[in-house]
Amino acid sequence: MTDEGGAPRQGARDDRDEEEEHSFATGADGTRLFVRRRRGDHDPAGVTPFLCDGILCDGFIWKYLWPALGERYPLVHWHYRGHGRSGVPVDPDFVDIAAHASDLAKVRAHVGDPPAVLFGHSMGTQVCLEGYHRDPDRVRGLVLICGSFGKVTQSFRGVPLLGLLLPRITDAVAKQPDVARAIWQRIPPEMAMKMAIRAKDIGENVRSEDMLPYLKHMTHVDLPMFLKMLRGAGEHSAEDYLASIRVPVLIIAGEADTFTPASLSKFMQATIPDAELFTVPGGTHVVPIEQPERVAEKILSFMERVRSVSAGRSPPGDPPGS
Repeated sequence: MTDEGGAPRQGARDDRDEEEEHSFATGADGTRLFVRRRRGDHDPAGVTPFLCDGILCDGFIWKYLWPALGERYPLVHWHYRGHGRSGVPVDPDFVDIAAHASDLAKVRAHVGDPPAVLFGHSMGTQVCLEGYHRDPDRVRGLVLICGSFGKVTQSFRGVPLLGLLLPRITDAVAKQPDVARAIWQRIPPEMAMKMAIRAKDIGENVRSEDMLPYLKHMTHVDLPMFLKMLRGAGEHSAEDYLASIRVPVLIIAGEADTFTPASLSKFMQATIPDAELFTVPGGTHVVPIEQPERVAEKILSFMERVRSVSAGRSPPGDPPGS
């Protein structure tokens, strides 16, 4: 795998190990979906994390969580349609949150539908919420990282400006798609990173080798398809069924997240019955690679609680809402 580059931080193993398997699931419309899997020992009470990316991403955010989780759990990570090693969508209009949730169900079935904990970063939060709502059987918990319950274009940077601009941008790209693609694909990743740090969208402590794989990958995703996906994420909302979630939920927010403000995470925690909120001090939208040790420690503690609940034992660890 070349999705994630750079040497692992101290205490983290390289995620490209001999136990990793690659395969392809098939979406409802025939789209090939890349799946990477790390098998591991698990007992009847065991659970498998399913890692769902943000839009434009193909795994960079899981660089440190993959080995940390892999020491205790089997893992599954997949690429969205039109992303990474997955195929171009067979149905070009089937790229909204419902499409990704449908693909998630196919991926779960592809690996045998083990008891699952659904992990979502950024847009992956919406995918996990919709995936749970549509197919809750054998889901044992949710981990929602730097994401929102929906309508992200209305809350980007805390204002609805993106929602207002997106139709105009989409129309402009549709009129001159070749020109738009050429400009999009020529964005220097190093320049994009400097601009993101200057705008405080990511922290200054993010290492370039952790962030550049994402910035390089994003320019290879088809721009018109991305805009269509973004519109779908902006139109989707899980707000109406947050209160009906019946599994433990861990919500991780970055205190300084400009993409999905922490207020959205607080709303989810207050609405979901068994949810706890962990706000990372100073964290931005990429806290899993900014403060990986702190995030991993919290997630591993939550996973032990989920395993206990799944096994029917009294759940140890922090109470919900801590």
